[in-house]
Amino acid sequence: MGTLTALLDLAHRRAVEFDLPYQGALTPTEAHQVWQLAPGAKLVDVRTRAELHFVGHIPGAVNLEWKFWPSGQLNTSFVTQLRQAVDPESLVMFICRAGQRADEAARLATRSGYNNCYNVLEGFEGAPDANKQRGRIGGWKFANLPWEQE
Repeated sequence: MGTLTALLDLAHRRAVEFDLPYQGALTPTEAHQVWQLAPGAKLVDVRTRAELHFVGHIPGAVNLEWKFWPSGQLNTSFVTQLRQAVDPESLVMFICRAGQRADEAARLATRSGYNNCYNVLEGFEGAPDANKQRGRIGGWKFANLPWEQE
């Protein structure tokens, strides 16, 4: 396990490399380590309720839908809900299926006054493999980090 400073420095270097407007990007394993090492850090899962129910969820994560299923409509109350659930001074890591919605959420949260935002690269399920199936290439589940299925 790395130190918190080393993990956040690595995440910040990725932000600079990829010209991200938020603090950094973490692999799932790094995010899990940061979550354990940083008091008050929050992991915000922005997947839909259907994804949480059918694919699995992360115990202890804050669940706030970025878009609704099945319409794909953007949650226009996202920032309001985030403010109700997470202190703006917290270190906040966003995770979704593969990283795109979490990136969008981290960008919006940063614009909305959250100054310590991170995207969890690869997301919960990772990229699809050659058979278009997820969970076999990267992601929280693939890294064998804590998760549950209902």
